[in-house]
Amino acid sequence: MGTRFAGTDGVSLESAKWAQVLWDHRHVSHWYSGLSDRDPTVSMVVPHAYFNHPDIQWINRRAFGTRTRTPDVTQRIYTLADYLKGTLYDFTQRYHLDLLIVQNALCIPMNIPLGVALTNFIAETGFPTIAHHHDFYWERDRFSVSAVTDMLWMAFPPALPQIQNVTINSFAQEDLSHRRGVSSVLVPNVLDFENPPPEADDYARCFRKDIGIAEDDILFLQPTRVVPRKGIEHAISLVAALKDDRCKLVISHASGDEGNEYLQVLHDLAAQSGVDLRLVDDQVGDKRGLNADGNRVYTLADAYSQADFITYPSIYEGFGNALLEAFYYRKPLLVNRYSIYVADIEPKGARVISMDGYLTKDVVAKVKRIISDQAFREEMVDFNYEIGRAFFSYGVLRRKLRALVTNFTGQDNL
Repeated sequence: MGTRFAGTDGVSLESAKWAQVLWDHRHVSHWYSGLSDRDPTVSMVVPHAYFNHPDIQWINRRAFGTRTRTPDVTQRIYTLADYLKGTLYDFTQRYHLDLLIVQNALCIPMNIPLGVALTNFIAETGFPTIAHHHDFYWERDRFSVSAVTDMLWMAFPPALPQIQNVTINSFAQEDLSHRRGVSSVLVPNVLDFENPPPEADDYARCFRKDIGIAEDDILFLQPTRVVPRKGIEHAISLVAALKDDRCKLVISHASGDEGNEYLQVLHDLAAQSGVDLRLVDDQVGDKRGLNADGNRVYTLADAYSQADFITYPSIYEGFGNALLEAFYYRKPLLVNRYSIYVADIEPKGARVISMDGYLTKDVVAKVKRIISDQAFREEMVDFNYEIGRAFFSYGVLRRKLRALVTNFTGQDNL
C-alpha cells in the first residue's frame, strides 16, 4: 500500500517488481492507494490517500515552512487519519490479507494523515508489516522546517515491533539506525537481469525518425525528469565538448512537479553551447500508443534501445534506477559520482565513465573512445550486465523477500 501506484516514478516501479516476485511464488498482491493504474479487481482506491488530494495539499501548505500549526490543522489531520484508518481495516478484511507492505508512506510525509493512520492501525492490530522506505523526510530540504515534528517522530517511520523496515541504500540504513534506533534490511532496487530485454522491433526503430534524429546521429539519452538534482547541465556540457554535430541530447521525461524554470535554463544553455536538445516527454510513456497530437508514444525501453549513450550526471539520487537500466539495456553511460553510487554501486566494479561534480578533458576523451571503439564499448556493457545480474537482479530481491516473509511466517514459502 502507498499514496500512489501509477506511472513511472521509482516507488510505483519497484512495488510492481516486488509484486511480480511474490506472484511468481503464488502470493497474490492487493493494492491500496489514492491513485492507481493497477488491476481494479485487486485494488482499493481511497482518494484521500493520494498526496495531491486538495485536503492533503491544504494540510501540507500549513505543516511545512513554519514552526507552529493552528488547532484546525491538528484537527483535520487526526480526523482524516481516523477515516483512513477505517479504510485500512476495511482493506485488510476485504482481501483477507496476511501481510502489509507499505511503500514509502511511512518515511516521507507527503500524506501526514495516512502515515498517522497506518501507525495507529499497526499499533492496534499488530499487523505484520514490511515498511519499504525509498526516501526519508530528513533527506529533503522542503521538510526541514516543520509544524508537525511530533507526528514525524511518531509515524515517519514508527518504531513498532510489528514492522520490518527496508531501506534501499546503506546511507539510509545508517541514518535510520542513528536517528530512530531502528534496524533495517538493505534491499537495493532491481531489474530482471535473468531475462535480457528483447531485440528492438520495427516499432522501436521508428523512435529516432519520429523525434527527428537521423540514423547516423549519436543519440545521448538523459532518461530522467527535468529537475535540478539531475545535473542535466553537465550532459549539455558533455555534448558541447564533443564538438560533433551528429551528437543529439534527448530528455525522456517532463519537468515534473518542481516548475519549469530549470528547463528554461537548460534550453538557454543548450542554445548558447550549440547543443541540439530535444525534450520528448510527450512521446515517451508507460505504454505504446498515440498521444493527443496523433504521434506515436514509445516506452522508455524503446528509447533505451535506440540510444547510443546514457547521461546520468545526477547530484543526488536515492538509488539510481537509470543506472541499472543502462546496465540492463547494455548502454555505456556517464555517471556523476553521487554518494549512493560511491557507497553501494561503484564498489561492485561497474565500468562507467565517472565524473566528480565537473567535466574534465579526460572524461570527454573517454566518451569519444566509447563512441568510436565498438569492441571496447561492447566489452564494457557486457561486463556491467553481469554486475547487474550478480547484485541487482530479481534473484537478489527474491532472497531478501524470502527472509523477510519467513521472519513473520516461520516458513520458507518464497
